[in-house]
Amino acid sequence: MSIYKRIAEAGLTLPQLSVTSAPFKPFKLHENTLIVSGQLPVRDGAPVWTGKVPADVSTDDARNAARLCVMNVLGWVHVATDGQLDRVKHVLRVGGFVATSEGFADAPSIVNAASELLTQLFGEAGEHARIAIGVASLPFNAPVEIEATFVLAP
Repeated sequence: MSIYKRIAEAGLTLPQLSVTSAPFKPFKLHENTLIVSGQLPVRDGAPVWTGKVPADVSTDDARNAARLCVMNVLGWVHVATDGQLDRVKHVLRVGGFVATSEGFADAPSIVNAASELLTQLFGEAGEHARIAIGVASLPFNAPVEIEATFVLAP
């Protein structure tokens, strides 16, 4: 089954993205390895959630933020592959960063939502190595940021 069909069946949609002139690129493709820069829980150019977990953003909302970050990552994979998201052979690695309130030590449970979504969408090819880190702050006061590395079919 096509990844696009699995995304639709999950009730999800890919964002419409375009590369801007920034001092870095949202992705880097080298041979068959694609690295997607960290993505925030942004929809239509605006953050959906802001603040620290769990003081300002509930753990449930933070998990939803992690899922939205994954959809933004996949949006860049779609752009990088010229609309051929089915070229993804493996999700190699996911990096998850969670802006945490003092004393909150369960960033991995938030990043699990990103891992679970990737495995749901890609099946066995979505299984990956991962890092999940609690941090003091993230860009634009986002509660979560997700980055990922993929192996693509030629």
